[in-house]
Amino acid sequence: MPVEDHESHDVDTDLFEDRLGIAMRQAGDFFEADRSGLVAAGAVRGRRLLLRRRAAVVGGVAAVALVGVGGTLLVPWGGADNGRQSVAAGRSTPTAPAENDGKVSGAELVHTLKKLLPKGEFTEEQGRGTDAEPLPYAQVVFDDGKGPGAVSVGLNRVEPGSEQARQWTECPDRNRVSYDRCTSSRLSDNSTLMLFQGYEYPDRRVDTKRWSADLVTPQGHHISVSEWNAAAEKDAPVSRANPPLSRDQLKQVVTAPAWRTAIDAIPENPKGQDSKGEDSKGEGSNAQAPENTPTTPPGADGAAISQTLASLLPKNVDVVSKGGQETEYAYLVVDDGKGKGLVQVNVQPDMSDVEHELFGADAETLPDGTKVATSQGPGEKGATGVVIWTVDTIRTDGRRVVISAFNSGTQQGAATRETPALTMDQLREIATSPKWQQLG
Repeated sequence: MPVEDHESHDVDTDLFEDRLGIAMRQAGDFFEADRSGLVAAGAVRGRRLLLRRRAAVVGGVAAVALVGVGGTLLVPWGGADNGRQSVAAGRSTPTAPAENDGKVSGAELVHTLKKLLPKGEFTEEQGRGTDAEPLPYAQVVFDDGKGPGAVSVGLNRVEPGSEQARQWTECPDRNRVSYDRCTSSRLSDNSTLMLFQGYEYPDRRVDTKRWSADLVTPQGHHISVSEWNAAAEKDAPVSRANPPLSRDQLKQVVTAPAWRTAIDAIPENPKGQDSKGEDSKGEGSNAQAPENTPTTPPGADGAAISQTLASLLPKNVDVVSKGGQETEYAYLVVDDGKGKGLVQVNVQPDMSDVEHELFGADAETLPDGTKVATSQGPGEKGATGVVIWTVDTIRTDGRRVVISAFNSGTQQGAATRETPALTMDQLREIATSPKWQQLG
């Protein structure tokens, strides 16, 4: 997670958001995000990436997971989000679902959702049909007598067997996302189901719980059901101890055949052009798919990044655990005998076109042309005493290597030591190592 400020730690998160915005503009994608959630999100993947909410796929709507475009995401048109981006986010007066916005209308989707839920009262019904942009969804506030809770379902297509399909049903790394329980299993029809019980915010600064079920079928149907222990995912007080549906009930809802029928009804290209899109609250987002051209270099292998980082650590540091993504990001939890500390690195290709935005006049230029910027500041909100030290570099060929160290073993936990396990000089030595140029 690159931190943006190279001078003053008081604005680290502001500049981090700005730098995410740079990457976002390169992808042609626009969104509104929560700052603290951004800081909690983890891996920053940089350029030509499709930004989507949910850290590590399910880390909370306020967080950001950055997903590469090496594997094509099958959507009905141009690349808008999956329709569940923030279907329960607002507390504005809902508009009644339409009866004529698709082969399967928003009203029909809401009716299906209500039929699948236990007996109770329904309010704040919202929905979007299969012809509406960007993608169909249904949402209600459901009260079974124990308090209201928002329940939503989003529908989309994914490419069977793709990285995106796998990510939607893969439990997130506990180092990056705080949650209570998550399971991923293969069903009898060869569909993959993930059941997740966690929190709306990765740092748990609010007690809102978010439980969800994601189903991906061999045919590429993606159904996502989410529920909260509040009447909205944000801007609503906690109204019950837990979301209204149990894990078994979530499974029954997400596996209902009606959702697959609705996904089959989504047009491949309703207007014959790229989507101008809107987010799932109905506000324009102008989301478009990031350009994926043959000249876009592939990201470095995540396993190779992890091995390279480990090889560059000081001898007095032991690796306790490790993780990361398939490409461009890896982390290690290390211990020098004074407590655990998280060290993470991003390796991003071809960032030259935004170099002037990422590295200002205060950046140092080494004899070989590498630019170096450093920062030291507080970690994410809600984590007591956590600090983050960062060294950000870019080579003359555009390869960017960003390494950060925390004085905690996770991004969400409290400080486990006074300072990170690596000094700024050690981080600088690692970030400027020629070994990074040897990665594909």
